[in-house]
Amino acid sequence: MQSGPREIVTPFRQIPLDVPEGMKANEFFNSSENLNDLVHNNGLLQNPEGLLLYRKALGHSNEFDASIIYNTSQSILDPLGRPVRRTQVPEPVKNVWNRMNQVILSYMLEQYPDPDETLVLAGEASLDATWPLTSPGVPSIRMLHNHFIVFNKAELRAAPIADASNPNLTDGGQHSLFQAYMRDVYQAFFDELDLQILRPCQSGSCRIALTGYPQGLPSWEVAGGVDSLKEVRFWKEYDTLLKGFIDFYRTFFGQVSTRNAPLPRDIYFPDLVENKLQFNNGLLKTAKMVRDRCIKDAKYANSIRWQPAFKQLIYRNDAGRLIVTISQNSIGNAITELLGVVVKRVPDAEAYGRAEPALIEKLLEARRRLVEADLGTGIATPHWGAA
Repeated sequence: MQSGPREIVTPFRQIPLDVPEGMKANEFFNSSENLNDLVHNNGLLQNPEGLLLYRKALGHSNEFDASIIYNTSQSILDPLGRPVRRTQVPEPVKNVWNRMNQVILSYMLEQYPDPDETLVLAGEASLDATWPLTSPGVPSIRMLHNHFIVFNKAELRAAPIADASNPNLTDGGQHSLFQAYMRDVYQAFFDELDLQILRPCQSGSCRIALTGYPQGLPSWEVAGGVDSLKEVRFWKEYDTLLKGFIDFYRTFFGQVSTRNAPLPRDIYFPDLVENKLQFNNGLLKTAKMVRDRCIKDAKYANSIRWQPAFKQLIYRNDAGRLIVTISQNSIGNAITELLGVVVKRVPDAEAYGRAEPALIEKLLEARRRLVEADLGTGIATPHWGAA
């Protein structure tokens, strides 16, 4: 079978949404009013830490699809001032969030044990305030949230090959920037991080054969598999990867922005940045190349996200091993497209209705396990009860 990214069609039931006159939809999505609607129509569970588990009404997959959002819509009214990455979350909240991730991921892997039958993934994305709210492609809810998704591989195999020029797959030319020009620098930097549970993958061993993705991204195998998700050490290492990525990204684009820029403020690994990046000719040469193009090419310059933009995933590879990967781009793929799955959402209430009962049954079981672990209380909606 031909390997390549797949484009699948995912039906959904249209959501009656009244956007106030004069507002754009993605501006309304960041409001307390919209999040209130999300809780009452799709909410599954919430807890005192402000974490909300909900069904993805406009989902990626009707097999299994849910998210946890750090709902700060009523406590932080400025959408640009809300936490948008793990490193910005208070430790007590992150502790609960990590436990929720562990419980749901464990349930997914138990429910879908065969890597030949399903693609299982969980991860979060940067939602930084690096674009104006009205720019195309800006995330619609500017609050930290993650995704729990399962795709049926039989459906992926039957799906057509996606257009290689799809902007989320090509990522505007930015996806390959680190890989094409600074691969050795990037890898050497990550190799210096203190990791014990996360072990670097051998080249190609983490790729999903069906799609050929992820492509060119550093990836790490989770030693100990799903049991390691119960270890605090794993989640600290998961954060370490993100912190290292942020340091690399900020250092590089700081040099793109300003020649011979000083060390970025508030970085996590100052000695590592100074020794491995600020004196590295390969990184500085690439920064000059991008800077020169930005000066001459307004469209290219406007496409760059000057602050860290990333996707960080935990997924199961073809051999059944858990893999962690992080993107290396300044525009940002859709979360599923990092693994070569392009989702085309189409309104089809009848088709969605056929899939809905089984989907809801699994989501409610995941909720039950979270409640049992004292990670929140159930939410009643018109579609399901609170328990």
